[in-house]
Amino acid sequence: MSIPANLKYTKEHEWVRIEGDTATFGVSDHAQEALGDIVFVELPEIGRTVDAGEAYAVVESIKAVSDVYAPVSGEIIEVNEALEAAPEKVNTEPYGAGWITKVKMSGNADELMSDDEYNTFLEE
Repeated sequence: MSIPANLKYTKEHEWVRIEGDTATFGVSDHAQEALGDIVFVELPEIGRTVDAGEAYAVVESIKAVSDVYAPVSGEIIEVNEALEAAPEKVNTEPYGAGWITKVKMSGNADELMSDDEYNTFLEE
């Protein structure tokens, strides 16, 4: 299982990549593995404001339908429209082409886990 060091993680198994005041969100390798084959991703609307911990998207797999939660607060400025035609990218490239949305951050990432902390969390 992959846990990139340049990302932050939540206890709900989302990741965030922070670049300046822009944050890219997705689901972790652990989450996509637990969900199984992803067949649909309901993307949020651009311009919507989300709070940290708020459900902003839905991922449907052959096993379950799951909410995806925002790791940080902000305004959605971009969504990964490629997932509409190829939702399996969340499985095959969870930290790359399988990203879900980008936000202009209005909050901070102080409560998120580092890669080491997330790995320890998964082992508990």
